[in-house]
Amino acid sequence: MKTCANLTMLFTELPFLERFGAARSAGFDAVEVLFPYDIAVPDMLDMLARNDLPLALINCPPPNYAGGARGFAAVVESRFQQDFKRAVRYAKALGAQHLHIMAGVAEGPEARACFVENLRWAAAEAPSQSLTIEPINRDDMPGYFLCDFAEAKAIIAEVNAPNVRLQFDAYHAQKITGDVLGAWAVVRDDVVHVQVGQTPDRTAPDQGEIDYKAFFAQLKKDGYKGWISGEYVPADRTELSLDWIK
Repeated sequence: MKTCANLTMLFTELPFLERFGAARSAGFDAVEVLFPYDIAVPDMLDMLARNDLPLALINCPPPNYAGGARGFAAVVESRFQQDFKRAVRYAKALGAQHLHIMAGVAEGPEARACFVENLRWAAAEAPSQSLTIEPINRDDMPGYFLCDFAEAKAIIAEVNAPNVRLQFDAYHAQKITGDVLGAWAVVRDDVVHVQVGQTPDRTAPDQGEIDYKAFFAQLKKDGYKGWISGEYVPADRTELSLDWIK
């Protein structure tokens, strides 16, 4: 089990740059940061190197400081290509293994075609960068375009690029389908990154609706080799929420 800490959500009782050492001390093997664009690259690189931690994932696009929605790869007439190039520069500078391309709020055939076109362009623009897409539930993000696992699998097949794969968040899978193992069975061959959190409130994975013992056993049975990232909100200090790793 290769464990990863989402430093946007975990160890928030500490200043950001101190979270890297806390994650290493807690036994995590890697970290991810959803939107690292406000942090100086040399400072993050120093923390990653000092704690011998790879950076598993960051999100694309960078934040829209004009107050726009998070993500717009499926939004027609967006500035996706411009912002993707900036995100790739950050990913390369930080050594991020995966870059999550957020679809944004959109719907209909035109949005789907836009998403596919942008993913094809991105895959060709950054052929050495692993790119992921992720179904997100519409309770947490109303109107988000990609909210279905079968559709995500179909889009990956249509894009047909070796560096475009799936990010599987068990919390979103439960919220969308009510059946994490069933959703996993649909898309497991396309998954390169897994995130975990408990429903209904994205709390620590060790108790709640999702049977994480069964889920982790299924990942092992299926030979999943990627990171398993804790992406949840601890009820107290983060180190008190880590029984799920055991």
